[in-house]
Amino acid sequence: MTRRSPWMDQDLEDLRDLARTFCEKEIKPNIESFIANKQVDRDLWRKAGEVGLLCLSVPEEYGGGGGTFAHEAVLIEEQARIGDSSWGAPLHSGIVAHYLVAYGTEEQKQEWLPKMASGEVVAAVAMTEPGTGSDLQAIKSKAIRDGDDYVVNGAKTFITNGNQADMVLVAVKTNPEEKGAGISLVIVPTDTPGFRRGRVLNKIGMKGQDTCELFFDDVRIPATNLLGAQEGEGFVQLMLQLPQERLIVALGCVAAMEFAYAETIAYVHSRTAFGRPVFGFQNTKFTMAEVATEARVARSFIDECIELHVKGELDIPTVAMAKYWCSERAMKVVDKCVQMHGGYGYMEEYPIARAFTDLRVQQIYAGTTEIMKEIISRSLPVPV
Repeated sequence: MTRRSPWMDQDLEDLRDLARTFCEKEIKPNIESFIANKQVDRDLWRKAGEVGLLCLSVPEEYGGGGGTFAHEAVLIEEQARIGDSSWGAPLHSGIVAHYLVAYGTEEQKQEWLPKMASGEVVAAVAMTEPGTGSDLQAIKSKAIRDGDDYVVNGAKTFITNGNQADMVLVAVKTNPEEKGAGISLVIVPTDTPGFRRGRVLNKIGMKGQDTCELFFDDVRIPATNLLGAQEGEGFVQLMLQLPQERLIVALGCVAAMEFAYAETIAYVHSRTAFGRPVFGFQNTKFTMAEVATEARVARSFIDECIELHVKGELDIPTVAMAKYWCSERAMKVVDKCVQMHGGYGYMEEYPIARAFTDLRVQQIYAGTTEIMKEIISRSLPVPV
């Protein structure tokens, strides 16, 4: 289970040491507090920025680390290694920042990316609406041009980092008469009049991650806050960036499997029953062999995907396979690990119990398993 991923190098090993130290010192002791508060401490973002752990794959000219997705992957793995799901850094750095890198104007990049890299600004992306999940083309939120401004109206839900966000990238209809062709992305600073936050939502898992409702009531923003050269590019932008989001989810699932294995193998060796360690029973040995194998197979697949992505060669069907398969296998693996813990596996203070509830949503957000299978099926060859 300690095999080194082929995409790792010495620079990434040094980063792993830094990320591990940070996660052990700044996150692990505070997980219970984050859960109680339904969000991480705001200061955590600034501390991460100070040591250079935010926007690792953003160009240095915009305050980032100048790395690749592999650098983001290291931090994702180290956060999972301590059993934390509270900190929304993968979305902030690996998703929102890259919309700006890919489609932002020079002014937008200079305004937002350095502040995101320092932790001064926390970012979110708002796609999902109360009546619209997987069908992004059906969103109702709109931004209507009015002179030199857009006026934004609508509601969003299930927004990660929403309660702490200083800037939200919002999917809206700039042409409500169109479907996908009418969608644009706009930058909304959260101190803009008319923007308000709703409830921080109660979830069965990921309880320390701030997830909330957002409302836009005649929010007036400059027309220059449009992301992209013209209106109507939002749907394509979303489709082009979603593969990285799905890879982030898949990687988190693999790292969670490895975390669950490590927690459980330690538990079954230390826990005794009928006068011997639980690992001494054949059923335990067989179950742990299954868990180890599932984690190893998933690791091999995700490593291949990371290598392809760093080279710019990861295709949409393959990352859909990774997201679907890794999220489903992770849930099955952690279920087995809960069983190995017995009654303690059902207690919230045990990390394995939190992992069980945290993982369920991985099959839902960033594209449901059903949507992933639909994407995969479209790529299958038709017999001639």
